[in-house]
Amino acid sequence: MSAPATSPAQAPANSRSRVLVASLIGTTIEFYDFYIYATAAVLVFPSLFFPNSDPTTALLSSFAVFGAAMVARPIGAIVFGHLGDRLGRKGTLVASLLTMGIATFLIGMLPTYEQAGWIATALLVLMRLAQGFALGGEWSGAALVATENAPKNKRALYGTFPQLGAPLGFIIGNGLFLIIGALLPSSAGADPSQPSEAFLSWGWRIPFLFSAVMVVIGLWVRMRLVEAPVFSKTREAGLVRKLPLATVFRSHWRQLLLGTFFMLATYVLFYLMTTFSLSYGRTATDAAVPGLGYSYTTFVLMMIFGVLFFAAFTLISGPLADKYGRRATLIWVTAAILVFGLVWVPLIGMGTLGVVLWLVLGFTLMGMTFGPMGALLPELFPTSVRYTGSGISYNVSSILGAAVAPFIAVALWEAADGSPWLVGVYLSSMALLTLISLLIGKETKDIALDEGETPVGSGTTADRDEASASPVAP
Repeated sequence: MSAPATSPAQAPANSRSRVLVASLIGTTIEFYDFYIYATAAVLVFPSLFFPNSDPTTALLSSFAVFGAAMVARPIGAIVFGHLGDRLGRKGTLVASLLTMGIATFLIGMLPTYEQAGWIATALLVLMRLAQGFALGGEWSGAALVATENAPKNKRALYGTFPQLGAPLGFIIGNGLFLIIGALLPSSAGADPSQPSEAFLSWGWRIPFLFSAVMVVIGLWVRMRLVEAPVFSKTREAGLVRKLPLATVFRSHWRQLLLGTFFMLATYVLFYLMTTFSLSYGRTATDAAVPGLGYSYTTFVLMMIFGVLFFAAFTLISGPLADKYGRRATLIWVTAAILVFGLVWVPLIGMGTLGVVLWLVLGFTLMGMTFGPMGALLPELFPTSVRYTGSGISYNVSSILGAAVAPFIAVALWEAADGSPWLVGVYLSSMALLTLISLLIGKETKDIALDEGETPVGSGTTADRDEASASPVAP
């Protein structure tokens, strides 16, 4: 397994700053793209692409399109995972970022239902699927860039940097929407919580078009990366798998299942706090299904304040997971999420102070549960299938959690006549499933990322049908 002194695997590789920036900037852009869609799905898409439905049905339809991307994410994880495990992390990350950027830019160019009828809605679904496909390959690649280049005792800390892209993308995306909304306010006498005619006509397109600028910056940073030594050694040793997907399902199915349920509570909390909360916070108190009645600007500012805690505790979670272990840290955090879901109504019933506290607590727990995942999921799999395995776990969980969470939440909110108590119980139930999986799983912080490999074609059960595979040329 050791390479000669002149091997590229031992040549100077990525500097710490290059690793952290490259893993951070890509996920920031990807989450920015996803967040601006989530915001538009609540704010403008119901009226622009589903105008013939009542408000609740239009919102549910918009959320359904939002969730459709989650179905495409495992497919993206398989395709990009195959490329990442066969050809390398760098080129695969560039491809995923470019795919996401093009899809997001084209959403900003779409005609509305009034202009093109059902074709407009179909194109929105298509672009949303492309976004999901791209994100399916983005996260695991960024997490691998961070963890495979990290010192062993700082993998969780390095792994928090791709996770930090989530709160940063939220702040940039929603901040831009706020600025545009302030520049294009509703006319006198109109409902200030609703977007203006100018915003509905063309203002909403600006964040989508602006993503092109961010993608160019992200591509420039990622093109400067070189492959991590751990992957280079795997390739040189002939350990690259011909079919990574087959190896994962045959030899690492248990890790796939555990990884999927490790992420479940994280995903549900994530989309309840960022997507459902925006609908609930903005809906009038005298609506058929009442909400909190805040204006869009007021509630988004409250959310951004909460997301600052998301960012801070994402970083804080890394050193804690390095010191105490990923599993131990997440067990305590997941138990706290379970309790948090049961106190939604008392918190929100305290008025504005309680709503702010609800957002702060939710986003704090989000940072604490999301941060360690950047190290935990990659550590479940050997180098030769790490991109595929971690990507599938992360993105299959998106279907079980994120794809249905906003949709279920709206249905439960409506069933409880405007009270969020059933939504909180739903979150607690998902946290219980994650807690059980963590109790079943094992600690991974002391695992070496280049351990557990078996040479291709060695005749073992795991490799018998891959005897014809060979190292992939750089």
